[in-house]
Amino acid sequence: MKPTRREALQAAVTVGALTLAGNKAEAKNHTAAHTMPPLDYGRSFICNTAPFNAVRFWVESRTRILDVEGGTHTDYIQCGSCKSEHTFAEQGLFQEDNYDFLPIWGEDEWLVFRRTVRLSDSYRTVHPMDKLWGKPELKLQEAEKATLLDSWEALRDATAAAIPIVTQTEIWSEDKKLRAIVECPTKTMNVDLDGQRYQVDTGPVAYPDLTKDYASHIDRLSLAFVAFNAPDFADWVVEQPARVSLDSTDSTETYHYTKPFSTPARNSVFALG
Repeated sequence: MKPTRREALQAAVTVGALTLAGNKAEAKNHTAAHTMPPLDYGRSFICNTAPFNAVRFWVESRTRILDVEGGTHTDYIQCGSCKSEHTFAEQGLFQEDNYDFLPIWGEDEWLVFRRTVRLSDSYRTVHPMDKLWGKPELKLQEAEKATLLDSWEALRDATAAAIPIVTQTEIWSEDKKLRAIVECPTKTMNVDLDGQRYQVDTGPVAYPDLTKDYASHIDRLSLAFVAFNAPDFADWVVEQPARVSLDSTDSTETYHYTKPFSTPARNSVFALG
């Protein structure tokens, strides 16, 4: 999906504003991230159209994968999770053997995560659009105003004022000629007033593995949390099978966020409104 004319104009305005502010190096470093105006996550939804269940999902994060050589991009919209249920039953709405249910939309397909207490072949499945809830209508609302928080004072003040904050974390693979921007509302912002430090910790988001070849970009995605406290790196912890017991003889596994790792990144923090 190519950037729209509106996106291109907004990108030019944002980067131009940074340059006029005298921060040319910063503008250059953040050019890719600023081509994606932040969403207002309090007002962004995916509304489906199937007569039997026109379900509405709240949007929790967005991951954009960019083909550097082709100049195209694909967006994956991660929705909020719910629990497995007997939809529209008269009673007993939650399923007995319950699991977490989380969908991601992109390129006319749904990637669905079903997290049970035990490992399961149904944990990660991909479905064509017409096999689930009909054609989705993306009700994605861009923020009416987004201010780049590019100083410690700006980060501190926006946090203390309880202003909605959205981050964009850009990662890349020079070998695969791919870049990705992971955007999400900041749920937890740590602020050290004495040391003038901050730290973002948020998830789940759709983490894209850019290190390998995949048949489709949707196959790159895993659920993860992201944390950072500087503009040039991000730490990730991905949901995956993990051993339950420290006993080496016990091989029982369940799904858990584990095995943290770090990547070079360009992090942008925005205050909305």
